[in-house]
Amino acid sequence: MALTKTTLTSRFGDKFAKQTVANATATGFVASSATLYTCEIDNTNNTAVAHYVKFYDVVLGSTTVGTTGPEVVLFAPANRKVTYQFTQGIAFGTALVMACVTTGGTAGTSSPSSAVVVKITYS
Repeated sequence: MALTKTTLTSRFGDKFAKQTVANATATGFVASSATLYTCEIDNTNNTAVAHYVKFYDVVLGSTTVGTTGPEVVLFAPANRKVTYQFTQGIAFGTALVMACVTTGGTAGTSSPSSAVVVKITYS
């Protein structure tokens, strides 16, 4: 797994993060309050299976993928790259944690079979 973080100057967040191998293991982007502005999900390596990127407002150590209820669930169709933009931002009061699985909603613990790349901007 490779997580990269960069500082930006943008109206859609001042930080950028990229997870090159998003999977069912929770990734902590921020360990405090944050606002999510954009999310790009590249699911082109998975030609037959859609995936769901879930964002949690819970500290990383307390996030149990498949049990903890996500604040936001974003759909990524098979063999597609999609971008979600939240002009007002989505506020996370505790932390900004993410996971990528094959099932929407709260349930689901199966990781993608091939790499899913997730890029976000946040502040």
